[in-house]
Amino acid sequence: MMRKKRRPCLDKGEEAATTTKAKRSRSNGRQTKEPAPEETNESVFSVFLREAGVTLKPGGTSNEIAVDQVVFQKRIQKQLQKSPRYPGIVQEFTTGLESHIEDPELFRNCLLPCVPRLSDGDSSCGSSFQESLLRMLLGIEMLQTFIINTLLEKLPEFMFDGTGDGGLSIPHTIINQLKWLDRVVDSKELAVKLMELVSVAAVEVQRDIITSLPEILEDSQHNDIARELNSLLQENTQLTVPILDALSSLNLSYSLLTEVRGAVMTTLAAVRLEDLPVVVKFILHSVSASDAYEVVCNLRKKLELEQCVLPPVLQASQSHMKSRGSAASASTPAASSSQDSVALMLDGIKSAVRFQKMISEAWLKAIESVDEEEDHKVIDLLVLFILHSTNANQSRRGAERVLKVKVRAGLIQDALLQRTFRDYAQVMRGYFPSILALAQSLLRSPDPCVVPFGGHMYRHSFVAFDSYCQQEVVGSLVTHVCSGVGGEVDMALELLCGLVTEKPSEMALYAVFVKGILDYMDNLTPQQIRRLFHLLSRLAFGQQQQGSHIQDDMHIVIRKQLSSTVPKYKRIGIIGAVMIVGSMGAFRPKVKESQNGSLPKETFRQVTALLELVKSSSESSPEAAALYYDELANLILSSALHTQVQEMIGNSVLNDFQEDFVVDLGPEISGPFHFTPRVMYNLEEGETPGIAINLLPLLAKDMQNKGEHSQTKKANKRVSLLCLSPFFRLLRLCEEKQNQGDLDEIDGLLGCPLILTDMDVLEKTESLSKTEREFLCTLLFHTINWLREVINAFCRQKETEMKMKVMTRLQNITYLQTLLERVLAGTPGYVPPVANFDGECTDGVLLSSAAPVSKAKKDGTGKKRKAPGKNSSESSSQLEEPNEAEKTQQEQPEKEKEKEIRQGVSLVSYRPFFRELDMEVLGVLRCGLLSRSLLDSELHTKVQEEVLLGPAELVFLLEDMLRKLEFSLTAAPAKRLPFFKGRADKSVGFSHLQQKSSKDIASYCVQLLPTLCSHLENCHNHFQTLLSENNGVVDGPATDVQEHQLMSSGYQLLLQVLNSTFSWSGFSQPGQRSLLKKALGVLAERLKGGGSELTLEQLVKHSFEYLVNFGSTMPSLSTALCLSQLLSTVSEKGGNPAIYREQTASLAKRFLSQDWVTASGEKERGNKFNEALHTLLRIYLGHVDDVLKAVEEIAGEGITELLNASKDERSASWPTLNRQTFLVFYKVLMSELEKAIRKIPAGKVSDNPEAQREKLLTWNLAVRDFHILVNLVKVFDSRPVLIACLKYGRLFLESFLKLGMPLLDNSFKRHMEDVQSLLKTFQLSTRQLHHMCGHSKIHQDTSLTNHVPALKKCLEQFVYRVKAMLTLNNCQEAFWIGNLKNRNLKGEEILSQRSQGSDEDDDDGEEEEQCSPLPQDQSEDEAQETDSTKVNREDDVDQDDITDDSD
Repeated sequence: MMRKKRRPCLDKGEEAATTTKAKRSRSNGRQTKEPAPEETNESVFSVFLREAGVTLKPGGTSNEIAVDQVVFQKRIQKQLQKSPRYPGIVQEFTTGLESHIEDPELFRNCLLPCVPRLSDGDSSCGSSFQESLLRMLLGIEMLQTFIINTLLEKLPEFMFDGTGDGGLSIPHTIINQLKWLDRVVDSKELAVKLMELVSVAAVEVQRDIITSLPEILEDSQHNDIARELNSLLQENTQLTVPILDALSSLNLSYSLLTEVRGAVMTTLAAVRLEDLPVVVKFILHSVSASDAYEVVCNLRKKLELEQCVLPPVLQASQSHMKSRGSAASASTPAASSSQDSVALMLDGIKSAVRFQKMISEAWLKAIESVDEEEDHKVIDLLVLFILHSTNANQSRRGAERVLKVKVRAGLIQDALLQRTFRDYAQVMRGYFPSILALAQSLLRSPDPCVVPFGGHMYRHSFVAFDSYCQQEVVGSLVTHVCSGVGGEVDMALELLCGLVTEKPSEMALYAVFVKGILDYMDNLTPQQIRRLFHLLSRLAFGQQQQGSHIQDDMHIVIRKQLSSTVPKYKRIGIIGAVMIVGSMGAFRPKVKESQNGSLPKETFRQVTALLELVKSSSESSPEAAALYYDELANLILSSALHTQVQEMIGNSVLNDFQEDFVVDLGPEISGPFHFTPRVMYNLEEGETPGIAINLLPLLAKDMQNKGEHSQTKKANKRVSLLCLSPFFRLLRLCEEKQNQGDLDEIDGLLGCPLILTDMDVLEKTESLSKTEREFLCTLLFHTINWLREVINAFCRQKETEMKMKVMTRLQNITYLQTLLERVLAGTPGYVPPVANFDGECTDGVLLSSAAPVSKAKKDGTGKKRKAPGKNSSESSSQLEEPNEAEKTQQEQPEKEKEKEIRQGVSLVSYRPFFRELDMEVLGVLRCGLLSRSLLDSELHTKVQEEVLLGPAELVFLLEDMLRKLEFSLTAAPAKRLPFFKGRADKSVGFSHLQQKSSKDIASYCVQLLPTLCSHLENCHNHFQTLLSENNGVVDGPATDVQEHQLMSSGYQLLLQVLNSTFSWSGFSQPGQRSLLKKALGVLAERLKGGGSELTLEQLVKHSFEYLVNFGSTMPSLSTALCLSQLLSTVSEKGGNPAIYREQTASLAKRFLSQDWVTASGEKERGNKFNEALHTLLRIYLGHVDDVLKAVEEIAGEGITELLNASKDERSASWPTLNRQTFLVFYKVLMSELEKAIRKIPAGKVSDNPEAQREKLLTWNLAVRDFHILVNLVKVFDSRPVLIACLKYGRLFLESFLKLGMPLLDNSFKRHMEDVQSLLKTFQLSTRQLHHMCGHSKIHQDTSLTNHVPALKKCLEQFVYRVKAMLTLNNCQEAFWIGNLKNRNLKGEEILSQRSQGSDEDDDDGEEEEQCSPLPQDQSEDEAQETDSTKVNREDDVDQDDITDDSD
């Protein structure tokens, strides 16, 4: 600035030299021309100046100074004061000055810096730069006021001149003279004059004056001037920027600053966009710690960035900005300027956040406090990105946390993100690293609610930003895919697929990145590999073929994988090849080069060749062939193939299937078989069935082939039963696609018989060889899988006859499963044939050598219903089995082995070996009562029979449904890959389900809800009738054990299915509220009817009431638990869950007070019963109002009754409490008691006496409960009880020290008796804990001794804490120590250490505290042992005596 002022005067000189030497020579050169003008003007002013060392120059030449400016000022002042005419001389001097500066040129000279003049050998002027003449005169106090007035009067003359030659603005220079004066004589007057000038000056001059005010005025004037500026600010928005600049430089009082800031805040809405950055900066830099939050909240509310959005025309041009570069931004100045202003404003926020911790915290708090989705603004997201990018004061973690919380609660949604990217892409670009980091963090989150938002951030970044960012986004997504973490991989693949669909040409540029994933396929599941190849084949072989440069690589990878002999890689090859066929042979609506919309010949040839290649590669392995059929079926189901491709596949499939698996029935079936073939399960009318499925002969042939392994056999086509189900699925889907869902062509396969063997052989499995038993198992597996696939195919058919056949096939399955369970029990070590070919299990699943034996029957064990179409011998044997099973169930343990084999193993562990049932099969649940006439194959008579969905079939379908829901709706935490992949993959058998979204599955379940409710009511009615028939007894003579078991399983499964549906985390997302209301509406309607217009709270209320009604007919404790869990889930869905707590608690209490008996009359017991009891008890104590009271009730009444009852008896008031379940009750009571005391608020000094008393009473009750529970160890001294007591005893003590002792500190003087009784009771418990420590050491049981050191530490801390409390209340003299002796649980002295007792008085002691500030003696006592290596204890009786004496 200073140099600028000097330049104009140098330009007027001979040359603009910059060195001091040049200046010196120039001034010397001028001296010779001076005398003439000096002589002509001999005023006092000129004479004084010359004598003081300044030479005035005419025209455009700078004035010269020969001395230092301080010397000059002193000389002038001296001359004026010493003059005989003083003070009149001052007047003369100023008049001379006034007349001198009349000439504009001379005035200009006086405003510009003087030039130093050095006479030969004179070095008195040291500095190279000197101030202007007027500035030096302003430093002389007696002249200052006059010169200031003169200058301010002169200023208006030049106000409209603009900048003169050399860029000099006279008004600006005049104002500069007034800055930074050493002393202002009359600061107040100056301020008044300047403000008067502001009121009349031009805008430019106004700005100059206002911004210079802090540098002109003294601090004392700052507050007054600030008030004036504040009022000016509200009148004139043009001056906003200079006024705020000045205000931020003024030294203001806090109250005034707050007032000014308030005024600025009110004008915020009217501020021009380009002034916004300055305003925001001022507001944020003027806050203090106390009002930061309030100010930021106000600022957030007032900043309406949405209104700064450009008109649509400009938006459109802005969207091309990044592609068209500078040309575009030049064409849309408004667009870029608005973005620039927003960017500058955000920079202001950024600097405030970076340098002031309170502001970053205030922003986080302000954003966090918004609790309505529509209240969130674009600025919130932008500020979160700023906080993340600056990371000042660890704000990065805070920003990430707040964003996750907001997204999880559905308050920040995709719409807001979309708006931000759409309107502020240019601004957001600056925060790209943070956006990328946040997106990565969200995508990696274990919480499924926030993962999609991370996906949206990636997608918008790709669409809105330039190619560098796009490359980073794709690179990051590829990294996610290669991480191998389930949820992360799925989301990243989904995003990549979406981007390929949305932006194919941009994504084609990064095809090579995506192709890199092919090197990491080992970590991907089959479903993910499908997605990956779908994505790559879309890029390489899609309609536009933008990514055609990776076609060759794809072909190479596929051929390499297909030719591999490793099953895993062959699987990948088959999946990949089928996906490529899907992309190449896709239906193309607009194909110009081809006629009649047919596929180009070359493409069709490639598709055919690729299918042939896959077929030939997979012929050698039945597993590979089956996978190929399954993948092709998925392709036909999920994508629109070109009709040519579809017809080609369909025709070959139909012919091959008939040739391979279907035979015409002749008079007899010949061949060398282990078992006699029988034609069975025929549902077709008429005497002579035409075709049959060739099961037994094919299996026998397959076994034979396996045995021989000869080269000649390999040349023939090998037909394996493994391919039967997949091949049929493919055939069915081809027919459905070609005939629009009509299966008339193949409906014969639903009812056609199967060639099996007579199942009577199962009666004598013991006599069969191992090979024969395994053959039978394999045959049964293939039969069941065929029937499952048939049900998949025909479950959607509408005709009654078809529905009947499907129902019958379901009955066949449940019956065959009972047979299979029995054969498997006698065939340990058997590995079944694979049924799901895309999982790891095709490499063989390791089943335990002996299949697990189920004591309880599952999967419809021992069905009683007659399955139509079987001959009478089968039917009779089938009816006899259950009775035998019933008999064996009641037999003595010595027949255990026989019972297990008769009853069979559970099929749970064999689930991966069954074909997956489609979601649509669950539609069979809707079937009501259907009737039809059946042909009995033996008697040739028509029998009218009622057939409906029976208990066994209901259980079968519900079990399948529950598995599906648990797999797809239960939010698994981040699915990290286990270190050892020992266990089979959990997703085996769910590959069709994985292709549906969880939302689709939830919607389907909601559609089924009315049906499920009907079944639920049927079960309820069944058990109600049963109870009324048997006079309220479950195990009456009329009870059918088998049916009872099936119905109670069905009841429980229905409740579990409902619970899984309502527990879906997706319901908490805002988009799914309508679905949740619809689901609750179904339950509410069953009770009230017509609930469409009800609120969510009312729906929850009615649903809850509806479900509570089922509590009266619970057949078992586990079913009761399921109902309690369902009620708990439903109550959390809306409204205030506290309303339902009491009802849930009373229902749980009713279940706990009920005697649970099985249908056969035995009491329920065992591990499963105990687990259910444990959870139910926790639900009860978790929902009850007063936990401490409830604990006392169970521990005080229930357990006391148990102690008084005989050995096998139970507690009268809590029938579920007996000696077998005592441990369950004990653990839950201890843990819930400890949890409850952690919720008691800690005592504060500020508490009023009433609050203190209330808390003391609560602690008294808690300590009493604890004492009861600890003392029970004397009676129930088993190891698990001791472990529970030691563990929870320590936790209780810790909580007491942390929360209880501060309360005792504060309440001791006021409530001494209460404190004393509390400590007395507590002492008894701690003494018992000491006994237990001693007991643990004698028995040297590590599971017990592990708890001892930590417990002892707490006990010791407790004593010192009590001592501290007494000291605090001036009662330290009431603390004394006695001897301790080691004792066991019963209180008997441990003799082995008796001899050492006398030596240990100092180390170990029984502490006793007494405090008697009142007339009567009062005492508190506490026992403690301080040596952790030796355990000594004083006799209990002695201790009690001491206490009594002191009282």
